[in-house]
Amino acid sequence: MVEFKSEFKGKTLFQAFVSASQTFGSSKPTLEDATGGSLTYKKILIGANVLARKFSPHVSKGEAVGVLLPNAAGGVVTLLALQSLGCVPAMLNFSAGPSTVVSACETAAVKTVLSSHAFIEKGDLHELVKVMKASGLKFIWLEEVRESVNFFNKVISALTAKKPLAETKADDPAVILFTSGSEGLPKGVVLSHANILANIAQVGSRIKFSNKTDKVFSALPVFHSLGLTGGMMLPLIYGVPLFLYPSPLHYKIIPKAVSKTKSTILFGTDTFLGGYARMAKDEDFSSLRMVVAGAEPVKKETTETWKNRFNVDVLEGFGMTEAAPVLAVNTIEERKLGTVGKLLPGIEARLENVDGIEDGGKLIIKGPNLMLGYMKHDQPGVLQPRETEWHDTGDIVDIDKDGFVAIKGRVKRFAKIAGEMVSLTLIESIVNSLAPDDDHAVVSIPDKKKGEKVILITTSVELDKSEILKTIKDQGHSDLLAPSKIEVVNDIPLLGSGKIDYTRAKAIVL
Repeated sequence: MVEFKSEFKGKTLFQAFVSASQTFGSSKPTLEDATGGSLTYKKILIGANVLARKFSPHVSKGEAVGVLLPNAAGGVVTLLALQSLGCVPAMLNFSAGPSTVVSACETAAVKTVLSSHAFIEKGDLHELVKVMKASGLKFIWLEEVRESVNFFNKVISALTAKKPLAETKADDPAVILFTSGSEGLPKGVVLSHANILANIAQVGSRIKFSNKTDKVFSALPVFHSLGLTGGMMLPLIYGVPLFLYPSPLHYKIIPKAVSKTKSTILFGTDTFLGGYARMAKDEDFSSLRMVVAGAEPVKKETTETWKNRFNVDVLEGFGMTEAAPVLAVNTIEERKLGTVGKLLPGIEARLENVDGIEDGGKLIIKGPNLMLGYMKHDQPGVLQPRETEWHDTGDIVDIDKDGFVAIKGRVKRFAKIAGEMVSLTLIESIVNSLAPDDDHAVVSIPDKKKGEKVILITTSVELDKSEILKTIKDQGHSDLLAPSKIEVVNDIPLLGSGKIDYTRAKAIVL
């Protein structure tokens, strides 16, 4: 296999950003958000330098610093300020609940959190801040920092904006993102500068972005890896104008915002795309040329709706936080329905046999975008490096002769019923085809007779077991796929990324 070479090799995120400002013009307006403001590369760098100098008495190089901010221009400037200081931003999922956020801070040994009074007010996050403060966390408020900035600070920063305050290396930790641990405690995924920049280059080699005609619209939260890498850093480093929106859940507002900003590329998940389509007018997405979707399987109905109503291609991809995050993606030139596209350049893969699975196997990967390692709650603040260069994704996939990857489900998303492996993801897909306008989640729980049994949680009041069983048989599948029980709920629990929260879904059943 030919070694993949990133054009950012040896650079840090800060250095890559400075290079982008020199390549595309420091005075070029490159970043907008929902507040109506617009920033150039020059203003972002000066602002980052100002903040870095203000933060420096309170934090030290190499320290993990909590970031509790929305998807907005202030978040970009804050992240770049921390990069300048050689600190490691720990991206906190404010939608996860106070105990989970505090646990994440403990895992990464976070002592200081950067946030905004306005954000806490608008997000009604006062209880979260109260619990975090009670756990001993110190807050630095951006509004108070800005009030302390004087003319002299601005002059100094204008003269030194392109030079970081601390030297860091490409293989140093650049950011910490959090993913659920096997026992519910968050694990910190530590990504290096080289990891993130390699993934940006990998995606950029497959999907062509134009810094002259494209504009990216991203409402994905920056505590989510696709939101951070694809929805924020990639367009900024490739000189593509970027519009950041603070919440992906504003289904009525986002279609109008995409139309108003004349964006050409949208990052999203199936759940969010379905919500936007339901609320949008046909002309709202007329400026878009493609949608890049990840984080969860994209339903056939979603792809067809966006193509038929809006004439927009939904390009499904696949990844994981540990891979910074993209592993594979369909493109306009090379795509195959029912797959997540081909593996990105530089990624090697092998499939391991799994008992009971005939087609495909467990995906094991290696590549330059793979994380440095984990931080776990039992050893706070300690980077536990990967034991080998290969990483077990936990996903069951099949790779066809042309290289297209089809996701069969996660190892954990299979149930063993009467000795047979049953894909919960496949059952969800069948149910989605029967009631595409409703939301569904399939979980398994212990069963004395068969080992496990399948439960369907749905917002549909019309689905019945006989209809589902008939469809399963018509498609040639085993009767074991049929849910033993249907639980009707008002809403399917979701994570902040838009994925189904299966832990809470199973709790509903139990």
